[in-house]
Parts: sequence; structure tokens; C-alpha cells
Amino acid sequence: MRVEKFEGGCEVDPSSRSDIALLDAYSRAVITVSEAVSPTVVSLAAIAEDRRDRMGELGGGSGVLVAPDGYILTNAHVVAGGTRFEVTLKDGTHISAMPVGKDPADDLALVRAEESGLPYATLGDSDRLHPGQLVIAIGNPFGFQSTVSTGVVSSLGRALRSRDGRLIENVIQHTAPLNPGNSGGPLVDSSGHVVGINTAIIASAQGIGFAIPSNIARTVVSELLTHGRVRRGYMGFSGRVRRIDRRIVRYYNLQLDTGVEVVVLDLEGPAAAAGIHTGDIVVLLGDKGVGDMDAIQRALGNESVYTTISLTVIRGTELLSVEVRVAEASG
Repeated sequence: MRVEKFEGGCEVDPSSRSDIALLDAYSRAVITVSEAVSPTVVSLAAIAEDRRDRMGELGGGSGVLVAPDGYILTNAHVVAGGTRFEVTLKDGTHISAMPVGKDPADDLALVRAEESGLPYATLGDSDRLHPGQLVIAIGNPFGFQSTVSTGVVSSLGRALRSRDGRLIENVIQHTAPLNPGNSGGPLVDSSGHVVGINTAIIASAQGIGFAIPSNIARTVVSELLTHGRVRRGYMGFSGRVRRIDRRIVRYYNLQLDTGVEVVVLDLEGPAAAAGIHTGDIVVLLGDKGVGDMDAIQRALGNESVYTTISLTVIRGTELLSVEVRVAEASG
């Protein structure tokens, strides 16, 4: 970079001033968001009673206040096993909190601090994110309060397996550095809106972070507040991917050349009641092709509970259609 001398000092090359201005604007954006959102980010310590009625700390992570009456959004694994929680605000204030509900399938949980009038962040629209967009992660890694890191959205639509094996879809992949303790903290856009809840780090791949989208979090919060749980549909079978004979695919003009073979069937479940048999190969759910169990899981969200879904199956060489009344999954 060329500099121009002048009496009393030196001056930056005018051609570089635009770059400096851009960097300055970037810094100002990060500072503004950090100052606005950091007071809403808390440290969470999960505590449980042991068999001798003594209290033991299980661990914890970060969380973000999403309502003035103390509701805190975090990861389900952060609060796992906790019967109550100690919340630490940015200013060092300690507040007790109680569990509201959790959704391990999406690794999200809601707890409520026993105090009102607290600062809170706003959930944004994660569907409006774009690769390359600036994002800011705020959390408490290694116990360091309100640590800020920045990065960009690397990719959208990623899928991760939750701890119970369910596929979490539309996960945000980003480059904002994360460390242990960041779990449950917010991923924020340049407007200061929470667009994700940081949930996972791949230790062997430096610089890769993941966050559950805010639109999923919004649905989970609504379900937990309304029902105390996240409802999901249950049809009562599990299966494996099965390739279908080409002649059958052509004869019935099937969308896919694979389906889901019913391997385990709950004899008292909705599918069995509708006439599904072990060995049937599910090829259509409604009018959409079914290539694996994940496709079936996608259809069994909270909106499917107590509705009727059409399943089309191959049984031997026959194509059959049955109507399954979806139940609510327990647990």
C-alpha cells in the first residue's frame, strides 16, 4: 500500500480509503449488533438433585432471552438432566430458572428465568438468509461471558442427525468460530435478529459451525408454550430402503425406483390398523415418492397429528393404497 508523506506524519493512499471505509463499516455493524444483542445472551448451568437430595451441577452452555418475561431459548443437550438452572446475565447477575420444555429431536429447549422485565432478542426469518451473508455468534465459550465471533453463512439446507437419530433439516452452516460453551447461543444477522441457535461443532473440521434455523425454533417455542411438548406424527412402523424391480417401476409408472420396506410394525399402531403389513414397500406418501425413512419423517411434523395420510405400497406385485390416521408420537 502506497503512502503519501506530509508534514507531521503520513497519509494513506487515496485509492485504499474505500477499502478502509468498508472495513470500518463492517466493524461498526458488528459492534452495533454486539452491543444490542449481548445483554440478551446468558450463561446456563443445569443443576439436578442426586439421590441424597444434594444438588449437583451437570454442565451447561449458552442461551438467549426471547421474551421480556424470562423465556430463554437454548439447546436441548445444554439442559439435559437439569431440574432447575442457574442463569448468569452479562452484568454478572444470577437468576434461578425452571424448565418449560425441550425438543431433543431438534436440539432445542425453553427455560424460564424467575424474573421479568429482562432484555430480549427478536427471532428473525432464517428463510431469507443467503450464502456469504455476515453472521455473528454470541455465547459463553469456556465460561467467557458474551464472546463475539463473526463469519459468513457457508451453506443452507444442510442436514444433521440429532441425538435420537432424527434428521434435522435446513441447518445453517457458517464460519463464525465456535467453542464448547457456545452451544445454545444465538447466531445473529447484521440487523440484530436471531437467525439461528448454535448447536454443533465438528472438531476435526476447523471453522465449521452449525445452527438450528430460527424458523424451526419459532415453531418449537410455540409448541412448547401451547402444548408443553413438540407434537409429531406417528404411523407405527420403521423400515429400510428397498430397491424396486424395474418392471414394477415401469408398469406402475412410479416416481422412484426405491421405497421403504416395512420391517418393524407396531401391531397396535395406525399403520397396522389401516392394513399395512410387514414386507410392504411404501412408494408414495400422498402424491409424493418415498425413497427413505427420512422422507416419511418429514411428513410427520406437528401439522400431521390426527390427520389422515394416504400411503401407497407395493405388496408382492400389487399396488395398494390405504388411508392411515396419524397418531401423536409418545415421548
